[in-house]
Amino acid sequence: MAKAESIVSFDQVSFEYSPTRPILDEVDFSIRQGRKITLMGQNGAGKSTIFALIAGLLKSDMGKVNIGYGLTIAMARQVILREEFELTVRDFFQRCFAQKVYNIDPKIDEVLEVVNLHAPHDKLIKTFSGGQQARLLLASALIQNPDLLLLDEPTNNLDKAGIAHLRQFLVDYKKTVIVISHDAEFLNAFTDGVLYLDVHTWKVEQYTGNYFDVAEQILARIERENRKNAQLAKKIQENKEKANYFADKGGRMRLLAKRMRDKAEEMEEEKVDVRKEDKAIRPFTIPRQEGLQGEIVTISSFTAMNKKHKPTTREANILLRKGDHLLLKGPNGIGKSTLLESIVRRSSKGITVGKDVKIGYYRQDFSTLNFDDTVYQSLISVTPDKDEEYMRSVAAGFLINSEVIRTKIGNLSEGQKGLVAFAHLIFEKPGLLILDEPTNHMNFRHIPIIAEALNKYEGAMILVSHVPEFVEKIRIDRVIDLEE
Repeated sequence: MAKAESIVSFDQVSFEYSPTRPILDEVDFSIRQGRKITLMGQNGAGKSTIFALIAGLLKSDMGKVNIGYGLTIAMARQVILREEFELTVRDFFQRCFAQKVYNIDPKIDEVLEVVNLHAPHDKLIKTFSGGQQARLLLASALIQNPDLLLLDEPTNNLDKAGIAHLRQFLVDYKKTVIVISHDAEFLNAFTDGVLYLDVHTWKVEQYTGNYFDVAEQILARIERENRKNAQLAKKIQENKEKANYFADKGGRMRLLAKRMRDKAEEMEEEKVDVRKEDKAIRPFTIPRQEGLQGEIVTISSFTAMNKKHKPTTREANILLRKGDHLLLKGPNGIGKSTLLESIVRRSSKGITVGKDVKIGYYRQDFSTLNFDDTVYQSLISVTPDKDEEYMRSVAAGFLINSEVIRTKIGNLSEGQKGLVAFAHLIFEKPGLLILDEPTNHMNFRHIPIIAEALNKYEGAMILVSHVPEFVEKIRIDRVIDLEE
């Protein structure tokens, strides 16, 4: 295949899930061999849908998705499927191939080494942490040795070391890759082009350059378009005022007035549609449970995994009262999510949660939500007094419009599920807020607003996050490093 050859192209491609939910409208773009492309767009815009169209999992309604002859494609999804939880590592990788691969174990060891994960091949998928599952998803694509690698939010759940390892892998990677991610620093290390899916026009804009270069290009273009429209608007207003003046004069002046109105209409048509930037969610507050008094959480000991991957109990002396924020730190696989889960279930021997304390739990896999419910059913079930007007007002603040609210939770993008989960917390009014990687899948524009909401939360809070830029924005009163 020639270096400059296009290996994937969209030719006037349109796709919609329903007449009220269009995703793509006559989209054109092409990807050349060896490129490293970022796919950007707002939560729910349809980025994962583009991946599914490229991988042949979906068919376009109109137009054509052209794939180079003999091109092999592998996609690392955002999340492990629920039906995959009971598989062993060996069976999980075997499912990556249409036919049985004999002597697959050496291949598994090779790709696990690439993603910096060491795991027995008979270990169940469900026993891995979220970060370890992210590495397994990446490895499941790499084991296929594809010509085109599609990575959907590959840094989610990864610790600092995991992100650095993946970043270097992509810098050195010789084949073609398209990445969906909201991590700007990560993307800028290897990106040489950007595809931007506009959620408002359902078009894809194609740019050349690294991530930060493209962000500047987009901003400059918007400024130019706004400036041009402002100049045209001024001229249009002047022509209309003159037309009205001459129209009152009668005679040949009326003909001049008509020409001026025609000119104003021509200038109206010259106005360009300025690309609407991604919307951010509205600032919000998570109310705390009323009547909270004294110690909300007492931690005298906790259990984490040691370097030999064996559970070890450690002593602690931490009390959380109203307004206290605790950060749990540690690398992937050390047991952060397991510890959070035990606190929620009130089953941890060394950790006591007040008897009457209501716990609000943001779980990274969103399994606290019923995926068979519509968003409306999910939210109204926790809304005080079933106040629909209040529920819809809160939902709108999280960009949950009339179309999204009728959608089943299971059919939402991962980012949209996260926004629904935050809306739940507002209605639940917890006394203890437990958050496991709350910025995963989130548009970067939402993250400062989420951080501000957590800063203002007046109950006790326990947070797990591998995103330093997010943690830095939050007031942290206590830290438990599970690795120390």
